[in-house]
Amino acid sequence: MQYRLDQAVEILSRTPRTLRALLEGLSNPWIRATEGGKTWSAFDVVGHLIHGERTDWIPRARIILDHGESRVFEPFDRFAQERESRGRSLGELLDEFAALRQANVETLERWHLADEDLDRTGRHPEFGPVTLRQHLATWVAHDLGHIAQVVRAMAKQYREEVGPWKTYLRVLRD
Repeated sequence: MQYRLDQAVEILSRTPRTLRALLEGLSNPWIRATEGGKTWSAFDVVGHLIHGERTDWIPRARIILDHGESRVFEPFDRFAQERESRGRSLGELLDEFAALRQANVETLERWHLADEDLDRTGRHPEFGPVTLRQHLATWVAHDLGHIAQVVRAMAKQYREEVGPWKTYLRVLRD
């Protein structure tokens, strides 16, 4: 599927509602469940998404539109949520994520980006030149990946409890 801004917005605008529907009101064992080791819980993922709304997607898109490749993106702190979410409830995080995402989607729509805008390039600190189209497509894939991550972490809490059905439940094997 080729990137289309209107289709991207369909996903981006739904992510906060999807996470709220999945997580709101759940007990701590569900929202703090991980896949083991140093993997993230749903709580961690929502905090990470908030940090991205503040520092990544729209701020980096602005850099591409305003400066092109002359200004390198600031490195993204993939673990900022560990300090930024401390002492907060999941409900607070979900509310903040929804508000930030709504504002960012509104900004994106206000820009009325044309194909030539989407082909403009910026400079990523690790990857070098990237187009605005690639950056915005990554935003969508990033959301979907984290939704899948949350679901996997939750499902794996019953990995042993499902007994022989584990053979048929890919979510428990991935």
